[in-house]
Amino acid sequence: MAKRLGTTDFIDMPWKNGGGVTRELYRLPSDQGADFGLRVSMARVGQSGPFSFFPGIDRILMLMEGAGFELTMNDNQHTLDTPFSPLAFPGEAEVNCRLLAGECLDFNVMTDRRWGEAEVQIYHLAPGQVYRCHSVTPRLLYRHLSGHDAEPELWVLEPGESLDLAADEQGATLVDITLYPVDGV
Repeated sequence: MAKRLGTTDFIDMPWKNGGGVTRELYRLPSDQGADFGLRVSMARVGQSGPFSFFPGIDRILMLMEGAGFELTMNDNQHTLDTPFSPLAFPGEAEVNCRLLAGECLDFNVMTDRRWGEAEVQIYHLAPGQVYRCHSVTPRLLYRHLSGHDAEPELWVLEPGESLDLAADEQGATLVDITLYPVDGV
């Protein structure tokens, strides 16, 4: 049966570069001596500045709330000003972030390349709409409900598990994270 994680399961921890705090939603350990094999987190970004450096890690980042930010990587600029529009980049890239207009909330999926890969798909659900998921590989589903009092929740599905998630009367956004671990676990 799919496992639901909520606020009491999440851990707040300081950023690697000391510039803020991340709410870690999910972490899988690494057998390779790294801090993690997979990590899913959210962070309130309240100031412009450099990103933490994560060699050997692939990142998928997206804006959830706020006006957004501009990332400069290797002389290329990427503007994230549309919620739930993912940007993938290597963790060893030198990244500088400039807020466009005040604090933002972001969502981050990080995988150690030796552990495997993650793929992110976004689904916007109309009020009352149901998303049906039958997982062939390990999978995480994050349901983001509208409104500031909505508690974040993350569902963990093992291969072969199914789950129906519904939007509330205001709708919902689902972040569907398919996992491809190297060892198949």
